[in-house]
Amino acid sequence: MTLDIERVVTTLCEIAPPPAPLHEPRFGSAEAEMVVSCLEEGWVSYHGKYVTQFEEELAAFCGVKHAAVTVSGTAALHAIIHMMGIGQGDEVLAPALTFIASINAIAYTGAVPHFVDAEETSFGVDAGKIAAYLHRISERRDGALYNKSTGRRIAALMCMHAFGHPSDLDALCAVCDEFGIPLIEDAAEGLGSFYKGRHVGNRGYLSALSFNGNKIITTGGGGAILCNNDELADRARRITTTSRVPHPYEFTHDEIAFNYRMPNINAAVGCGQMQRLPGYLEKKRKLAARYAEAFADIDGIRHVNEPPECISNYWINILLLEPGYENDRVAFFEAANAAGIGARAAWVPISDLPMFADCPKMDLTVTRDLYNRIINVPSSPHLMGDD
Repeated sequence: MTLDIERVVTTLCEIAPPPAPLHEPRFGSAEAEMVVSCLEEGWVSYHGKYVTQFEEELAAFCGVKHAAVTVSGTAALHAIIHMMGIGQGDEVLAPALTFIASINAIAYTGAVPHFVDAEETSFGVDAGKIAAYLHRISERRDGALYNKSTGRRIAALMCMHAFGHPSDLDALCAVCDEFGIPLIEDAAEGLGSFYKGRHVGNRGYLSALSFNGNKIITTGGGGAILCNNDELADRARRITTTSRVPHPYEFTHDEIAFNYRMPNINAAVGCGQMQRLPGYLEKKRKLAARYAEAFADIDGIRHVNEPPECISNYWINILLLEPGYENDRVAFFEAANAAGIGARAAWVPISDLPMFADCPKMDLTVTRDLYNRIINVPSSPHLMGDD
């Protein structure tokens, strides 16, 4: 079996005329006007009206009580894990199929990532496989879950909504309830994605968004912590602002914390981008439908649609090689990029990287299989026309 690479590349060029990067931002007058107002008023650091406005707009859009904006999605995850008291001597169950920032955030606290497998419907972590695995390798002692082999506490389960497709949150929450561990939602790629009518980021103990330059909307760099608990929200804002105790002139801090708050000038860009978000999402769904139609009759490859009962933001559209066509993967990437199509592979499984190779892991058969079959293709909303 051989993939018709020329036909695939030609089809991609028709949908995404080259040069077509994977995902690029667009800005307009709203962003420019808000940034200029920051410069004119002098409020460019994390004190400023746009920080509060951006947080309120994010919380309303995501259907959560609170959003605390940060300098990056990685910073948001690091702060979340720190706030949960996870650190040296702990393990966090986490996907091997993810961007490395998810796992770096665990390592920053001194905790150890414990890699779990993915499932093919959503590319999120496989709840059923995790449950069976935990029954074999874990035990409860003193009110906590422990890895029988390493003796370390299993402190949490992290899921990641890969490429914008919601993970199976009902099943994951059921696993967390059964084993008494909290869920962390890495929703860095999930702004505008809904699971059974509810925006992702609502089910985790705490959740994180990202506004990196290649995300649905961008603030250049940036992220946010989402939560529905007033006390956690207050702590998230304090711990990302060096935990300074409010005072008109004294500088006092009550714990070791981080300088992770988003500056006002970045939040101004975010407020402008929020005006464009509904239009972006509409265009991305149209683009996904176009990909699905164009590849419906090409042998050996198919477009990946959103999971059942979910609305995906289709942050990055995925073409999936059918089993048996994996050997055409490298030749396709070379041909597509030579033609100006910014196609890319999925992330190398994090468990295979040298700094994490010795971490505990379950069987990762599906993760490795998906890595060899996933093709990411250009997904910028403006491929369906500029505003």
